[in-house]
Amino acid sequence: MSWQEEIEVIEINSQKQAAALMQKMGVDRGGLEVMAPKAVHYAVKLKNVPAAAANILKQEMLARGGEAAVRRGVIDGAVDSSDVLLLGTARQLQLLLEKLRRQPFGLRQLREPLEKALRNWEERPVWEIPCLRGKLTFGERTLIMGILNVTPDSFSDGGLFNDPIRAVERAHEMVAEGADIIDVGGESTRPVYVPAENRGNNTVRKNIYGLPVEEEWRRLEPVLRRLVDEIRVPISVDTYHAETARRALEMGVDIINDVWGFKADPEMAGVCAAYDVPVILMHNQYSTNYRDLMFDILSGLRESIALAERAGVKSEKIIVDPGIGFGKDTEQNLEVMRSLRELKVLGKPVLLGTSRKSLIGNTLGLPVDQRMEGTAATVALGIALGVDIVRVHDVKEMVRVARMADAVVRR
Repeated sequence: MSWQEEIEVIEINSQKQAAALMQKMGVDRGGLEVMAPKAVHYAVKLKNVPAAAANILKQEMLARGGEAAVRRGVIDGAVDSSDVLLLGTARQLQLLLEKLRRQPFGLRQLREPLEKALRNWEERPVWEIPCLRGKLTFGERTLIMGILNVTPDSFSDGGLFNDPIRAVERAHEMVAEGADIIDVGGESTRPVYVPAENRGNNTVRKNIYGLPVEEEWRRLEPVLRRLVDEIRVPISVDTYHAETARRALEMGVDIINDVWGFKADPEMAGVCAAYDVPVILMHNQYSTNYRDLMFDILSGLRESIALAERAGVKSEKIIVDPGIGFGKDTEQNLEVMRSLRELKVLGKPVLLGTSRKSLIGNTLGLPVDQRMEGTAATVALGIALGVDIVRVHDVKEMVRVARMADAVVRR
């Protein structure tokens, strides 16, 4: 026997995968229950933990065979606080959670959100969000959102579909090509110059893109009026204006897609709650300044989720979008793409919108009309990293990419 020929290194990303592997090997059921939680290793980052609490976390993880990376000076009290990187198996972290029940320095309050974060990370159930035109089912396959810009100035297809007749024809084409959702936008929300008086923080001001609500509705109304009668898949409206959303929902659209995550118009969350519709909340900000990119994005999305839920939007009807190309430069967009799996901690379906964006153009040095292959690469990578919806211009081609990626990822 040559041991060199009998070795395989395996990447295990979930307890479910670990259990399936062991079951195939013939491990008994009792062994599966004991060993599966030991097969998955987690790295959980906590921000701004008081030094005394960070010290306890480190000692508790060490006592269970795990580890906790902390800032130098935590042990001797030379610093007031530290980020903490918990390193351990699912079993070790479960033992830590049990111990947190009796710990001081705010650690008792850590138990519930930490347990929820780990549960969101591990689970990927199949669930449904009802819409007027049927249901959206997540977890079985990647959903395709087709982009329909009824604007004269969209970065990619501005002017192609601002004629209502052509716009409706394109919507029908996308449905025939396999689109699960049609996303209609009346205002170009491409990155724009922000005046100096609006900078300095990430508080969003209404109408930052400059298009009056009445003009936005003038573009949308004739298209939506036909689509709600003719299209049999859910219709989404891409707007951050509460009045536009109210008019569209009254007309019968299914979803509101807000590129400012309910932070631009204080009335938007209430409007969506009143009509009990699914919402898409995107991360966005004025600048590209971050202290900790992914942590800040997660924090921003949590703020948007809280705004929605406080207004009465049902938690199970919230979808999140990391906002590729919005408030992020090319390197930051690439980092977000590499880290998409981290969005699982929110426990929400994830939408990814990379189609033809500057991320691709800057990386490959290509104009807008030559970015299909780059879009395909980001779609496939996004699916591999757990996204649930991809928002695209080229529906037919990206449906094929998604189905191939799904065959690998969701087998």
